[in-house]
Amino acid sequence: MALSPSTPPLPLSPLLPRAERNPSAPSTETLRKRLVRKGVVPTPKILHALHKKEAQKSLRRSKKRAVRDESPPLSESQREELEDEARFRAIATEYRAVREELRRRGEVAPPLAGMPWEGLGGVDLRGVLGDGDGDGGGRLKGEHLVELREMLAERNGERFRWLLDDDVELNEGVEAGQGRKRDCSKQNQLGDDEKIELLAKRLSETDLDLHDWKFPRLMRQSGLLFIEMYVLKIIARLGTLGSWRQALSVVEWIYNEKDYKHRKSRFVYTKLLAVLGKARRPTEALRIFNMMREDGQIYPDMAVYHSIAVTLGQAGLLNELIKVIEYMRQKPLKKIRNMKRNWDPSLEPDVIIYNAVLNACIPSHQWKGVFWVFQQMRFSGLKPTGASYGLAMEVMLNAGKYEFVHRFFEKMQKGGLTPKALTYKVLVRAFWQEGKVDEAVKAVRDMEQRGVVGVASTYYELACCLCNNGRWQDAMLEVEKLKNLSFAKPLEVAFTGMILASLDGGHLNDCISIFERMKDYCTPNIGTINAMLKVCSRSDMFAEAKELFESTKATFSGFGIYSDDGSLLKPDEYTYSTMLDVSASAHQWEYFEYVYKEMALSGYQPDQKKIAGLLVEASRAGKMHLLEHAFDAILEAGEIPHESMFTEMICQTIAHNNFERTVILVNSMAHSSLRINESQWANLFQNNKDRFSSATMQDLLNYFHSCNLVTEEPVPSFLKSLHSICRTRLLKDASIVADKLNDEDSDIHSSKENSTLQEMVTESISLAFEAEGKEMHSLLNCDSRASITDTALDMLTMNVGNPYAELPSALEILESWKQDRMKDDAFLSTMSRKVEWK
Repeated sequence: MALSPSTPPLPLSPLLPRAERNPSAPSTETLRKRLVRKGVVPTPKILHALHKKEAQKSLRRSKKRAVRDESPPLSESQREELEDEARFRAIATEYRAVREELRRRGEVAPPLAGMPWEGLGGVDLRGVLGDGDGDGGGRLKGEHLVELREMLAERNGERFRWLLDDDVELNEGVEAGQGRKRDCSKQNQLGDDEKIELLAKRLSETDLDLHDWKFPRLMRQSGLLFIEMYVLKIIARLGTLGSWRQALSVVEWIYNEKDYKHRKSRFVYTKLLAVLGKARRPTEALRIFNMMREDGQIYPDMAVYHSIAVTLGQAGLLNELIKVIEYMRQKPLKKIRNMKRNWDPSLEPDVIIYNAVLNACIPSHQWKGVFWVFQQMRFSGLKPTGASYGLAMEVMLNAGKYEFVHRFFEKMQKGGLTPKALTYKVLVRAFWQEGKVDEAVKAVRDMEQRGVVGVASTYYELACCLCNNGRWQDAMLEVEKLKNLSFAKPLEVAFTGMILASLDGGHLNDCISIFERMKDYCTPNIGTINAMLKVCSRSDMFAEAKELFESTKATFSGFGIYSDDGSLLKPDEYTYSTMLDVSASAHQWEYFEYVYKEMALSGYQPDQKKIAGLLVEASRAGKMHLLEHAFDAILEAGEIPHESMFTEMICQTIAHNNFERTVILVNSMAHSSLRINESQWANLFQNNKDRFSSATMQDLLNYFHSCNLVTEEPVPSFLKSLHSICRTRLLKDASIVADKLNDEDSDIHSSKENSTLQEMVTESISLAFEAEGKEMHSLLNCDSRASITDTALDMLTMNVGNPYAELPSALEILESWKQDRMKDDAFLSTMSRKVEWK
């Protein structure tokens, strides 16, 4: 039909498909090109379906936009929300600017995730906003940019740069798209094995765990499809690198993902249990095992039980291992998917499981468990292996049942099993404990005749056995055999053990002979030096110990000599503490002070268990300042000083009439939960009665009545003991006065009058102490407990460095010691140059 020129054209939109009416929807050609770039060749049907969906999405967005345009005016709260959102978007923009500046300077900043004030170490960015005058209400203050930069640089070090390289938000979309394309192409060029190696390496070099946002990003960035084979390779590689924590996080993350949560593999869990067992992590392995047992998809098989049993056996967790055996014999808690109708998932323990039980019995000395294990194996028709007998012998050895050690060894030989070298080691140790040295030597010779290749531990055990019984020259033959063994520990370890064995046997001269002979074989390490210092301490050889200590210290400070095993010959904490013990035993308190200062300057904190008693002795010998330094250093480290240190400082303050410090110390003991009863205080006062007079004790009692005290123990016990001591001494003094009066006035007064005088003196003293007792009762039940507690806590926290009078802190004392040593070194170097010039 022809149309006249005056007829208006028909509208085409009703005749077109609905998808073509929305101009914002992508065209079919655009969708085709997008799919081709992703490697998909679409069919016309696929293109039509995608085009229809995109058109529908675009139409829904346009409807929402129209509704929003026709919406009523915003309320005040809605307007504030929009303003806040705009403000925080401005903060996000500023954050990105800071991040770009950090990247230009070569530093690393994390991407903005979530709200701008979240995920930044708890810092609220709203607190660093400007005043809003001319800055748009959303700019960061300039002075806070430096703090933000430092915080971001500290939170994300150089090791995470590779993780954030492709997270930079560029201004131009084309450049950003090209950058991502380059990164993806570079990642896709690697093979799957290379991707696995790269992922394992990056995980092992970091401390990322499942709860860190970088961890899932790293896993997705690897570009791997986490199928069973790939997960096994990742776990195996992480286990080789010693990264058990990352291996655990990998498995948990993968099986928590939606795409993999229904594809859990028993083999993956078995491999993970093996990694955890190798790393000696029984708690984590037990958690994984329980998770498998309670899961409905998988059920532990014999390989899983082997892994968990060996791990628990090595850790000595016998009770948990028994529970695992009970689980083996139980029906599953949940029905397993795809389980065959006649399949029974319950299992029976085998030899490996029972050997793990024997291994768990060793640290707990459960020698009766050995008979239970062998009985269970006999009922199950299992034959014990050589490892079974060897573990049984070791359990009996640790339990002191030497007779059963020999019985199991005989049963092992009767069963046709060849004992291994480790079995002979247990046998030698049993003979040593029984004092049968010749039998121990005969056992090792029998091992050699049987052709069993000896291990280093067997010969080491025999050498120590001989040295402990005064036969160190025979032990040197075993050392010669140790030299020819591969995979043996350095000879320094063997000689150190021989010296200590001779020391335990009481052969001090043999220790010196072994040390001298050692120099022909190897260089002594610091362990050997410590052993010889211990020998000097037992034999009162201060001069020899001093010479050895000085030579060791000079060697380290001068040349940095290394021993044959690669360890640096540097004095350690045990070296200093042993030398302090030697100096205290010889009453060489000046050298004691010198060693203590060297220990402090070397950065070692005083170990209270080792040197608390030594510091108390040094304090009584006039080295009170060393005790005060150790006391302050322990407080600064956040620990509570030893009880003997408190009591010695209390005695020192009483002797010097420094009652203020005495009160602080006694109150501090109460807040440190140190408990000393009344009899212990009485013994302390009695043992130190020559250090303070009766007048001093009475003055201390009067001072305590005029100050604030804590009502908790040991303050009441201290006061009661102090009252008792003062009463006893006053009664004794009154008796002496009465006796003198009786002697001087024997011609004037009768005995009846003298007795009356003594009774009057005693009565007056009793009345005085009764009043003091009432005063003490009121003192300990006063209402100022809160203020007293605050005072004592202030002493323990705020004034740790200077709690007593005007004493310097431990750090100040250490600094002065450093300056003194620098002056001494400078003086010695000057003198040496003068000598060389002459």
